[in-house]
Amino acid sequence: MALIPYEPFRHLDNMRRELDRFFTTGFPFNPGTETEMGMPRIDVHETENEVVATCDLPGLEKKDDVHIDVDENRLTISGTINRVQEEVKEDRVHRRERYTGHFQRTLSLPAMVNADEVKATYKNGVLEVRMPKAKPDTKRRIDVEFH
Repeated sequence: MALIPYEPFRHLDNMRRELDRFFTTGFPFNPGTETEMGMPRIDVHETENEVVATCDLPGLEKKDDVHIDVDENRLTISGTINRVQEEVKEDRVHRRERYTGHFQRTLSLPAMVNADEVKATYKNGVLEVRMPKAKPDTKRRIDVEFH
């Protein structure tokens, strides 16, 4: 029988991943809830050199409408969607699903990134944030001198 070393923080890491997955996919009883509450949907994938986040944000009109913050391994996207509301009487509205107002979303990144080199582009209602991975500290073996 092989012995496996006990790693107490492995369970915490698994719990964090499960909570991130739960809050990313939304509540099972209402899949549209996160968008309605001002939490845009975000896809995150990782390549060999960078972490890429893609976010649906239709309705942004200028750079000042969105703010992107990268702190250690956390990404926060926030801002405001301002839509021009036509003069429509409330008794004539049949459905109102398009989100307007403030939004914010914070999520953990799968790797440490270099915040100084983050690039973001916005095209056709999609925000793409490219974050180069941080170079790992180069470890050096130190020889011990015995006297």
